[in-house]
Order: sequence, then structure tokens, then C-alpha cells
Amino acid sequence: MKRLNGYPVYLFQSFTASLLFAVIFTVSTLYLVETVGLNPFQLVLVGTVLEFTAFIAEVPTGIIADVYSRRLSIIIGYVLVGLGFIVEGSIPRFWAILLAQVIWGIGVTFMSGAEEAWVADEVGPEKAGKAFLRGNQFGNAGALFGILASVLLGTVALNIPIVLGGVLLVVLGGILALIMPETGFKPKPREERSNFQQMGHTFRQGLGVIRSRRVLVTLVIAAAFFGAFSEGFDRLWVPHLVSYSMPYWEPVVWIGIISAISLVLGIGMTEFVNRRVDTNNQVVVARSLQIVVTLLMALMIVFGLAWNFGVALVAVLALNPIRGMNYPLATAWLNQHVDSSVRATVFSMRNQSDAFGQMIGGPILGAIATLVSLRVEMVVAALFLVPALYLYSRKIDATERGPAPINAEA
Repeated sequence: MKRLNGYPVYLFQSFTASLLFAVIFTVSTLYLVETVGLNPFQLVLVGTVLEFTAFIAEVPTGIIADVYSRRLSIIIGYVLVGLGFIVEGSIPRFWAILLAQVIWGIGVTFMSGAEEAWVADEVGPEKAGKAFLRGNQFGNAGALFGILASVLLGTVALNIPIVLGGVLLVVLGGILALIMPETGFKPKPREERSNFQQMGHTFRQGLGVIRSRRVLVTLVIAAAFFGAFSEGFDRLWVPHLVSYSMPYWEPVVWIGIISAISLVLGIGMTEFVNRRVDTNNQVVVARSLQIVVTLLMALMIVFGLAWNFGVALVAVLALNPIRGMNYPLATAWLNQHVDSSVRATVFSMRNQSDAFGQMIGGPILGAIATLVSLRVEMVVAALFLVPALYLYSRKIDATERGPAPINAEA
């Protein structure tokens, strides 16, 4: 089969992968709560195992993408992620859920960093920001179909969407092996590919790039705090919402409705950002991130303290699409300051920082939810965003004051 141009393949990949992930994730938390019977602390512990796996595997897999092949790394990632979900949905036991996190956690690290770097190489760094936003839109569109399929399948049995989604992710990896190009990436010479010293050199290069550029330090540290916030929201928003009296429909239907409406709002919001935000202007991107984080903090507090289901529903409907703006904007900002030779490694380090934040913040928030209440946990999770907001504000101020000193690029 003839390999296609990188841009349409990226859009196809974004649409299909998001569809399949929506099939899985729409019901996954309900599956863990209602079928497996996990409590809030166990739910967060599942996330901690996942993030610990990502933390350990993120940089080595990113280096593999920079030394060998980004295309191969992405394909391996989808296959491993699919296998992990097959295990998770097939064996409703706590130990099996933890094992599944290790399998698909390693798979995610093969994709993270490699996907962003592959896109930047195939479409060009100057067009990558717009491509990430467009890919996010296609992903949202695919997820709408995935949500509908997940709800229909989940009303039969909550594990069916998880197993089926895992199988189809493995199939997606096979399809990408046939159609995915890799024309913009220059792999290391064959004699250097098995050289661990070369891999270590690539890691040191990526670390050196981050340390020499303050904006990258800002983004990496902010990612850790955002990761802590995300873990508290992702793992526990469903149990918190279910704790209210949910009228008319059963929880799986409500979760599907919320996910679908959030995605429609997200598509519109992404289009607005795509048209209005100059992703090549770091001050504009930084100010956009500042607004996103401020809104997230306010909405998370409202969600946590909501006095009835209606207020909680409105808050969570706004939270999901606004949170979706953070990653493509931060990625566009980071992409402006990284060379192709270490791009996947630096992206992986950013993602590793996010995983570190989730790994440290998750158990703290899970303990608060279990020992105190889910309401208090949501408020504390919102407060984890305060340092990220401060870092963005400082970087905006420093950039607007003028050029940074030599070797401290803004």
C-alpha cells in the first residue's frame, strides 16, 4: 500500500485514535467503580501506577524515537496501548487493572513526544502549531462517534467498549504501518543506532536545551503542576458527579451526554483559538495559557463546591473543553524553541514532568478524597494550578521587558 502525505495521515490518526479512546474512556471509570469496585484512593492508585510507568519509560522511548524512527515508535505505541486495554477489560480484578496500566503506560510513552516530533518534521515547525490545533479538532470529531458507540455498548456491559477499543487500537497500529510516511526525519547512522552512548548523548542534548532556555524550564515545571491537577480531575470527576442525584437517566448515559457536549464545545473553542491565536507568537500563546489556567481554577472550585447536580453539570461541561486547550497551546510554544534532532526527547521530558506531577499529586488527592471528601479534593486540585499560573505570568513579564541575556533564551 502506498504511503500517504504526512498531514492527512495525522488527521486520520487523530480522528481514529480519538474515536477509539472515547469508546474506552467514556465508560472506563464507571467500569472501575461499578464492575471492579474500586474506591477513590484505589482509583488514583491506578493512575499513579500508570504515571510511574510513564515517568520511567518516557525519556528512553523518546530517545528511541530520536535515534531510530518516530513512525516505528508510534506504531509500537498503539499496539501496546491496545493490548493493555484488552487486559483491563477482560479481567475485572485490581491486580489486572494495575498490570494493564503498566502495559498501556509503556505504549503511551512510545507515542508521546514521537507524535509531536513526527508532525513537526512532516509539516514543518512553522506549520506545526496550526496542525496540532486542527488535529485536536479532528480528534474531537472522532471522539463524538466514539462516545455514542461507548454508551450503546456500555449499556450492555461496561467492559465491552474497553476490550473492543483495545482490539481496534492494535488494528490501527497495523494500518499506520502501511500508510504512515516518515520523510522529514533523519535517523542516526546505522553504526550509531545500537550505541547506548549515542542515546545518552541525545538525552544530554535534550536536557541541555531545556536548561539553557528559560521558557522550556517554565513549560516543564508548569507541566508537573498541571499533571497533578489533571490526575485529581480525571480520576475522580465521575465519582464526584455520580454522588449527586442524577435525574432521568442512568450514569453511563449522563457521562456520554456530558462527554459529547464537551467535545462539541471543544471543537468550537479550538476553531476560535485556531483563528484568533498566533501560535508563532510566544507572548500571545503564553497569555492564552494564562487565561486557560485561570478559568480552569475557577471552574474546578465551582465543580467541587457545587450545591446541586445542575451547577456541577455546567461546571464540568465548561471544564473539559477549556482544559483541552492547554496541551496544543503549550506544545506550540515549546515547539518554537526545540531543534528537530532532540525534539522528541524534549517533548518526552515535558511529558515526563507531567507524569511526575500526576504520580506525586495523585495519591495526595486520592487520600483527601477518601479520608475527607471529594469536594475538598476538587478544591485542592484546583490550587495545584497556582504555581503554573505564576510561572506563565513571570515568563510573560520577562518576555515583554526585552531580550533575555545570552544563554538564557526567553
